[in-house]
Amino acid sequence: MVFDLDPGEGTTIVDCARVALRLHDLLVADGLTPLATTSGSKGMQLYAGIHTTNAKAPAAYAKALAERLARETPDLVTAKMTKALRTNRVFIDWSQNNPAKTTISPYSLRGRAQPTVATPITWDEVRDCGAPEDLTFATDTVLERVGLLGDLFTELTATRAALP
Repeated sequence: MVFDLDPGEGTTIVDCARVALRLHDLLVADGLTPLATTSGSKGMQLYAGIHTTNAKAPAAYAKALAERLARETPDLVTAKMTKALRTNRVFIDWSQNNPAKTTISPYSLRGRAQPTVATPITWDEVRDCGAPEDLTFATDTVLERVGLLGDLFTELTATRAALP
């Protein structure tokens, strides 16, 4: 399951990190183990390994959490895709939990003059994020990280749990 955190105009990945921490707590309370990654661009993704036999259940669950956070903090979060509603808010794109949708994979490069990488990150890094540069990774940095920390994303399959 994935939550795509997309910063609207006036927000950055720092705001996404604040939303990610709130989502983390909700997911953990429901027995899931969330993992965070940067998108390699402006946003973040949260993943949680799940077991379900209902193909529609992940999107329904993700939508319910996104809408809950939007109700609780309407000044920071929106669960609606409408561009006009995203200004100064983080859009939690719950609809990525659909087989027809795509999201960037961890360790993918973004095609830019200075390529950046969608990078798995620790929850300490999410908590400590004070500036966009804190969660911006180039290819050489990511290779060093994997050498030091291992592949942080491998936990996804090892921590699968039933979808609440």
